[in-house]
Amino acid sequence: MPSEGRCWETLQALRSSDKGRLSYHRDWLLSGEEILEECMSLPELSTYSGWVVDHILPHSHQNQLLSENSTLSSAPDQVLSTPKSPAKHAEVSSPVSPRAPSGTQSQDEYHQAKFVVLRPSRGMEVEGCIRMYEEVHRMKGTKGLRQWQEEHERKVQVLSEMASEQLKRFDERKSLKQHKEYQDLREVIEKSFKEAQGQQEKLKEEHRHRAKILNLKLREAEQQRLRQIEQERLRKEEGQDRLRRLYALQEEVLQLNQQLDPNYQHKDLLRIDLSSYGSKGNHLCGLISGIIRTTSERGFPTPEDEAMAERALQEMRQVLTSLQQEISKAIEEKRRRDEEEAKQKQRELQQQPKAEKETPVPTHSPGGKQREGLQVKAVDSTMQWYQQLQDAASQCVLAFDALTNSKDHQTKKIKMDLQKAATIPVSQISTIAGSQLKEIFDKINSLLLGKAVHCGGRAVSVTNHQQGLDFVHYKLAEKFVKQGEEEVASHHEAAFPIAVVASGIWELHPRVGDLILAHLHKKCPYSVPFYPAFKEGMALEEYQKLLGYLVKDSKVEQQDNFLKRMSGMIRLYAAIIQLRWPYGNRQGAHPHGLNHGWRWLAQILNMEPLSDVTATLLFDFLEVCGNALMRQYQVQFWKMMLLIKEEYFPRIEAITSSGQMGSFIRLKQFLEKCLQHREIPIPKGSLPSSFWRS
Repeated sequence: MPSEGRCWETLQALRSSDKGRLSYHRDWLLSGEEILEECMSLPELSTYSGWVVDHILPHSHQNQLLSENSTLSSAPDQVLSTPKSPAKHAEVSSPVSPRAPSGTQSQDEYHQAKFVVLRPSRGMEVEGCIRMYEEVHRMKGTKGLRQWQEEHERKVQVLSEMASEQLKRFDERKSLKQHKEYQDLREVIEKSFKEAQGQQEKLKEEHRHRAKILNLKLREAEQQRLRQIEQERLRKEEGQDRLRRLYALQEEVLQLNQQLDPNYQHKDLLRIDLSSYGSKGNHLCGLISGIIRTTSERGFPTPEDEAMAERALQEMRQVLTSLQQEISKAIEEKRRRDEEEAKQKQRELQQQPKAEKETPVPTHSPGGKQREGLQVKAVDSTMQWYQQLQDAASQCVLAFDALTNSKDHQTKKIKMDLQKAATIPVSQISTIAGSQLKEIFDKINSLLLGKAVHCGGRAVSVTNHQQGLDFVHYKLAEKFVKQGEEEVASHHEAAFPIAVVASGIWELHPRVGDLILAHLHKKCPYSVPFYPAFKEGMALEEYQKLLGYLVKDSKVEQQDNFLKRMSGMIRLYAAIIQLRWPYGNRQGAHPHGLNHGWRWLAQILNMEPLSDVTATLLFDFLEVCGNALMRQYQVQFWKMMLLIKEEYFPRIEAITSSGQMGSFIRLKQFLEKCLQHREIPIPKGSLPSSFWRS
């Protein structure tokens, strides 16, 4: 090229053109082998490139180039980007004409050197310029890149700080939004809670109001129910009272009818007809039985039924009075006639010769034809035995009269201590253990033997008072019977431990046994057996007491309670006659053994049955004592069972109303089952041998 400046302009133009991206080689005229070697070898600068840079280019041009480099370095964006204007690149790339040196020689040397360099190798100069240009642009690019990188990092840092601040603001807005939502939700919940609480209070108030109304209604209904129950109870009590009075009236009518029966013996003797009275009495008995049967079917008797029964009783009394009056008249007439006959015979005898023997007047047996049927009274020997026991009890009461009626405080204290010592051990009898039962027996036996026993923290002995032993005998026997009346009546199994202790005391102290029988016969006359008769002029309450009923304030106990007490005492009696104290003397006979049970059973079967009473007592007696009697009498016992079934059952059924069939059916089923299996079961509650080892 003719000028050095144009070289840089050309290079800049080439750089700015599309062909600036192409790779230029030093020697296009080299051979192919050299080209291939250069392609295969690493590119390297010419050895003259350094000298060209140092000597060919003037210092002014270098200063201009450095100033341009600084300018380009201050604008890295322009260096990095490809310039559009070729003139500018030419200005930057072309070497500036150096200033003329101070001396002519230096200028000549410069031109000479320049001439020398350029003339031998123009390609090397161009290559050096290209290399230098590339190095300058590389340095500009590196510095611009570093500046851009620093600016980019600064911008990234700024943007990061801005993003961090924005994130903080976003978190704050989000937290604020969540807080507002939480507050809104909390307000909604509180509002809902208040509304629900108000609704709940309203519902509670309504519930309390309704509960109050329901309580009032329930209270009214309960009061109404209680009133109905009370009315029903009163109606039942009145009905039961009327029914008891009907039974009492029936009993009295039957007793009066029984008093009519023995008077038939006078009909042949007095030659009068008394059959009309008997028919009238039977009619009245049937009338009352019909009233009771009808009322039992429909419930309780009415006042009209009771009035009708009372009228029947009055008629029966009138019939008995009329019969007695007629019999009295007949007896008086017969007595007068007999006196006249005797006088007539006496006159005839006086007229006969004295040598003639006086002929005695024949006497007629007072007894007529025996009525058909069973007895209504106990045999004389039984009644004598019954009376002896009652007399012995009365004498015992008289024997300690001074102790019971004493006003002395010390004597009263002794009496109370003796009574407690006699009755409390009996109350403690139970089926817990045989050893405990033996302790109770020993305590009672020691008291009766005059030994001191502890009771209530004090030592008690019958020797503290001269009448103490009689008092203890009486109270002890009374307590045994009362236990049968109360404890055994409620718990049937209690009969056996009480009976075994009573039997052992009876064996060692016979007087206590006699008093037990006396108390038992007095409270339960059916244990004799004995049916007390109604006597003329006897008060009804007194007669009911004789029958065993409890009468308090002119009010008779209910029939169910009466039967329950009678059942308890019969069960105790049936247990006593078959049990013996296991620690006693077995060589002697039982003081009141099974032979008395057989006697009682035979005598009660020889007597007319009583409605509801006979069936109940037979069942209780056979259930407790039937097994022992079966083992003792065997075939004879089964004959008696057949007699009860075939002959005695119809009599019981004939006098039993529909409302009283429970005891009859229970007895019938028990007996049929025993006859079917040919076995009487062991009574429930009997004491096994293992009991005494406990």
